[in-house]
Amino acid sequence: MKQIFDCSSLAWVVAGSMPDVWRFTPPRRIGERHDLEVEPVPVRVPGSVQGALRDAGVVPDWNVALNSWLSEWVENRDWIFETSLPDDWFQSGLTYRLNCLGLDYCGEVLLNGKKVGTFKNAFMPQLFDLTPHLAEQGNILQIAFTPPPRALGQFGWTCFITDWKPRFNYIWDWTSRLVQAGIWDSVFIEASDGRQIEQLRCVGDANLSDKTGTLRVVGSAEGGAGARVRLTLEGPAGTIRAEELDAEQFSSEGLFWEALPVELWWPNGLGAQPLYTLRCQLLDGDGNALDEQTRRVGFKHVDWEKCLGGPPEADPWICVVNGRRLFLQGVNWTPIRPNFADVADADYRLRLELYRDLNMNMMRVWGGAFLEKECFYDLCDELGLMIWQEFPLSSSGSDCWPPDTEPAMTELCAIARSYIWRRQHHAALTLWCGGNELSTDEEGGHSVFGGVRPADLRHPLLARFKEIADEMDPTRRYLATSPTGPTSCPDEKQVGTGVSWDVHGPWRAGELDKWEDFFRRDDSLFRSEIGACSASSVEIIRRTKGMLPEMPPSASNPLWRRQAWWIEDEDFKRENGREPQTLEEYVAWSQQRQAKALSIVAECCKGRFPRCGGMLVWMGHDSFPCTANTSIVDFDGKPKPAALALGEIFRRPVE
Repeated sequence: MKQIFDCSSLAWVVAGSMPDVWRFTPPRRIGERHDLEVEPVPVRVPGSVQGALRDAGVVPDWNVALNSWLSEWVENRDWIFETSLPDDWFQSGLTYRLNCLGLDYCGEVLLNGKKVGTFKNAFMPQLFDLTPHLAEQGNILQIAFTPPPRALGQFGWTCFITDWKPRFNYIWDWTSRLVQAGIWDSVFIEASDGRQIEQLRCVGDANLSDKTGTLRVVGSAEGGAGARVRLTLEGPAGTIRAEELDAEQFSSEGLFWEALPVELWWPNGLGAQPLYTLRCQLLDGDGNALDEQTRRVGFKHVDWEKCLGGPPEADPWICVVNGRRLFLQGVNWTPIRPNFADVADADYRLRLELYRDLNMNMMRVWGGAFLEKECFYDLCDELGLMIWQEFPLSSSGSDCWPPDTEPAMTELCAIARSYIWRRQHHAALTLWCGGNELSTDEEGGHSVFGGVRPADLRHPLLARFKEIADEMDPTRRYLATSPTGPTSCPDEKQVGTGVSWDVHGPWRAGELDKWEDFFRRDDSLFRSEIGACSASSVEIIRRTKGMLPEMPPSASNPLWRRQAWWIEDEDFKRENGREPQTLEEYVAWSQQRQAKALSIVAECCKGRFPRCGGMLVWMGHDSFPCTANTSIVDFDGKPKPAALALGEIFRRPVE
C-alpha cells in the first residue's frame, strides 16, 4: 500500500546567500559552506524564511515601528532549506515522490546535491520524482528559493503580471511590504509501486423534492490488471452507501449517487452542518488495498434569485440555500499574516469562530492572496461559513485588465483547475470568481479600477475560467469578477439609476450625515466590499510603535503614515473643533465612529432585503498592526466595537 511520510516531522534548517553563490562550490551540506551570508538557523516546515530569521534574531520584528524596512533585504537573497531524510523511509523497488503543496515562490529541489527539478508558482502543488537520485543511506534534501519578482504590489499594471505569487506581500493599504519566501504548506514523500490514486474529486448537492443528497465522484487511478476502486460514503451511524467499479471505469466515467439518506448542510444561523466521509480505496485483483484517500463532504443546494425591484437584466443576488432565502452577511477574508506560512490552525479557528459567533455566513477569499490552507475550508465546513473563492487576480492602480497573452492565460487556467480539484468537495464552497476588481473601458479594453465598468466574459481569460468552472464544478455559480454589472463604485449621481448590482465601496465614512443619507437612498443589489476605517486598540498601537511617537494621529507622524489612507484626524477636528489630546480619546472616537458607520450600512442593506441580497465588510481582520485600517477584527483576533455592533444586526432574521 502507498505510504506517506510527513516531512514536517523532520529537523530543518535554512541558510542564505547572495544569489547563485552557493552553486559554485562543492559542499552539498549547507553547514559545510563558507560562502553563506546567513548561516543555518532552525526553521519550521511549513514555515517562512522571515519567520525563521526573526526567531533567530537575524531580523527584527517587522510588526514594530518601521522595522519592516529592515527585512526587505531578505527577498533579494537565495535561501536553502535543508533536512536529512531517515534511512528507514526508503526501500528498493518503489518510486519516491516529493509532494509540496505550497512553495513560495521559485527555485529548485536538490537531493544529495543533484538538481531534481525546478518550481515557479506559489499557487499550485509541486511534485518531484526523487527516485533516480536516492542514495542507499544519508539522503540530504534541499529546497532552494531564488529571488522573486521585484514588483507585484497594489499599484501597477494587472495586464503585465505573469508571476504567480501572492500580490498583497508587496505592500497593500493594510500591510507593509514583506515578500515571503518559504514552504507555506505541507510537504510529504509518497512511496509507491506505481499503483495509486492520482486524483480524487467529488461534490455533493441536494435534491430538495425529497431532501436527499447526490454525490458526483471523479478521479484517476492506476492499479494494474483487475484493479478496482471501492467508494464508501460514511456517516455517524456507519456506511450509507458503497460501490465498487473497475479502476479504468473510475478514471474514465466516475460515479454518481442519488437519493442518499443524509441530513442537509446549512449556513450559519439556519441549521446544523452535518458532514460525511467519502472513502476511496484502490484494490488489486485479490482485494488487497493499494491506496486510499478520503474527502469530507456535505450536502446543500444553492439557487440564486433576482432581487425584488432590480433591473430585469441584472444578475441575481438573492442566495437561496436548501429552498430558504437568506441575506448574505460576512467579511472579505484576507491572509491572517503576511508570513502566512507560519500561521497555525489555532489562528484560523480563533478568527473563524469569532465570525461564526458574530452571526456571519459568508467569507470572500480575496483574489490578491492565495488558495487558503485546507484547515480554513475544513473549519468553514464545520462552522457554516459559506465561501466565495476567487482566482489569484486583482486590480492595480494603473491598469485592471487581466492578462490576455496566451502563455499567461494557459498558466492561469491551470491554476484555476488546480483550485477547483483541490477544494470543490467542501460543503462551504458556494461560488467561484475570476478575481478582484478587474475592469474594462467603454470599448471592452484596458481600464483603471473605477473605470467605466467591471470586466466581463468578453475578456478571453474570464471566459475560459467560466468554461473550466462549468466543466469541473457545474453546480456552483461563477462570476467573472467582483464587482459586477454596469459600474464598480457608484457615486451620488448613480444612486437610484439601477446601475449598482454588485458594487464596491465606499470605504471612508466622511461626514456621517451624508453617509447615512447615501445609504438610505441606496439601490445596490449587493455590496461585496463596504468599509469604514478606525484605529487599532491603544494596547496594540503602544505595543508596536517602538520608539516612534504615538501622537499625533496624522500623516506627519511616520507611525500613522505606514498605512496613510486611513488616517481620520481631519474628521476628528471637524467634529470636535480641536486636535485629539490623547491616544485613548482618539481611538475611542475612531472605533465608535466605525461602529456607527457600518451599523448604518448594515441596517440599510439588510432592511432592504430582498431588494438587496447582502453585504460583505472590507475587511475582516488585520494582517499587520496598522495604526488605522478598515478591519473590524484587530491584529490579535479581537473584535472592535464595529464587529460587535454588526453581530447584533446580523443576528436579526429577515422576512
